[in-house]
Amino acid sequence: MKYILVSGGVISGIGKGVIASSTGLLLKTLGFNVTAIKIDPYMNIDAGTMSPTEHGEVFVLDDGGEADLDLGNYERYLNVTLGRDNNITTGKIYREVIEKERRGDYLGKTVQVIPHVTDAIQDWVERVARIPVDESDQEPDVCIIELGGTVGDIESAPFVEAMRQFQFRVGKDNFALLHVSLVPSINGELKTKPTQASIRDLRGLGLVPDLIACRCPHALPPPVTSKISMFCHVANEQVLAVHDVSSLYHVPLLLKNQGLVGFLQNRLRLDQTAPSESRQARGSKLLTMWKELTISYDRLFDTVSICLVGKYTSLQDSYTSVVKSLEHASMQCGRKLQITWVEASDLEPEAQHERPQEFHAAWQAVCTANGILVPGGFGLRGTEGMIAAAKWAREKNIPYLGICLGFQVATIEFARNVLGLKDAHSAELVDTTPDPVIIFMPEISKTHLGGTMRLGLRPTVFQRDTEWSKVRQLYGNGEVIWERHRHRYEVNPAYVDRIEAKGFKFTGRDERGERMQVAEIKDHKYFVGLQAHPEFCTRPLNPSPAFLGFIAASCGVLDEQIQRQASYEPPVRPASLRPARTPG
Repeated sequence: MKYILVSGGVISGIGKGVIASSTGLLLKTLGFNVTAIKIDPYMNIDAGTMSPTEHGEVFVLDDGGEADLDLGNYERYLNVTLGRDNNITTGKIYREVIEKERRGDYLGKTVQVIPHVTDAIQDWVERVARIPVDESDQEPDVCIIELGGTVGDIESAPFVEAMRQFQFRVGKDNFALLHVSLVPSINGELKTKPTQASIRDLRGLGLVPDLIACRCPHALPPPVTSKISMFCHVANEQVLAVHDVSSLYHVPLLLKNQGLVGFLQNRLRLDQTAPSESRQARGSKLLTMWKELTISYDRLFDTVSICLVGKYTSLQDSYTSVVKSLEHASMQCGRKLQITWVEASDLEPEAQHERPQEFHAAWQAVCTANGILVPGGFGLRGTEGMIAAAKWAREKNIPYLGICLGFQVATIEFARNVLGLKDAHSAELVDTTPDPVIIFMPEISKTHLGGTMRLGLRPTVFQRDTEWSKVRQLYGNGEVIWERHRHRYEVNPAYVDRIEAKGFKFTGRDERGERMQVAEIKDHKYFVGLQAHPEFCTRPLNPSPAFLGFIAASCGVLDEQIQRQASYEPPVRPASLRPARTPG
């Protein structure tokens, strides 16, 4: 097993996740099986209870794990299926150590950060790195480990020490360190001092970088590269310039052109464990497809305008997977994506008097968009604006895609304005509503928030006489689809018959037929709601069908796209994560 640690310095949020994913992708083009682990040094057990506006999107995995958004990057770039253990947090490690101490596993020893916590981290990494993550069901050859935060943080100290020890546990030829640092431009001059300080801190902690990836606005001039080389004690070829590019899909090729692959082959002696010819051929094909993807992206001129009506638009990372799904679908349809971000509360009547400028700008965006998307979220704020957006899309025959909360607000809007239930609402949002068309799921905990929702990969079964369903056709016309879920509330079964009688059809339900999971309006251009989160399973070379249909409808090419989707094949998962049975 080869391990590549990706650390960061100077500031957080400089692209470690994309660089780690890109490195893994390049190794996959050589035919190697690659997995990834993200270390997050916060005390939370997982990201499930963290605010999206503070931490970004909560990414949900097949096994129900709620993880950092970087795991989404890994899955999309590497085309793998990861589990909850691929995300390590301080909370998880300390919980494991304390549970061992309570059981007496340490045989009376004083439990300390060194060696017990650092050993637990290393054992975790070694165990998880060997779990198959793709359809080959083979043990990975390479594990990419991303260390969250920045070197020098108090929170990261136990993990940095664990990795210092880990390099000796696995051996020099099996461990490489790629350090990502910021080279800012001040008045047009690239400054190397922050990188020098970051490398000095890293070396002081016992880790020596093999590669330094410099995040910078433009390519590094040779004198700057030489300066970093000299003061950071690395060769020139070990300094990589990861400058701003037109899209993130260019980053793997940018790294490849600077010799990353050749360096890692020599440093980790990868040539001594060459993959089989079939795997090398598969890797070569992947590289060709990725190059075609980046070339086609640069050649896109026609645009598609999507209005995203959300609750957390102040931090766009809150909707990372949604944006990626829209991008992947737009590229498939030959369009360049243009997203207009609308804060849902700006669409509400009160905003017309309190924030008239934002109110009119928000409604102009909704009224001029080719398609309207309402993503997931929690809480009352902004939901009336979402309902108003859903009403506009339904009445004006504008393509609409509602995800999770977006599915529920579309149901509420229909109940209010078509069924005449003027006070219809969700029991999550207004517990005194006389018509709770959305209710709390009975099996969900009301006292504990973390990890207690309906989470992970779940089946959706299409109902009888739904051959007309656009969603069903986009998924290849099968009877069952699998998507990831994250919710506590559901459509109230008591209202289903009345809603469906007016034309709002729940074409997909759970395996027992009791939980509504896909909703459509037959005669609408594209009015679709999904209780699931299909954005979590999108891939650059295999877009999410639900998003693909939405973008195709927004471009006016839905029928052509549905014909292409007749040959759609769902993602293949490793045996350990495949659904045990197909529900009927």
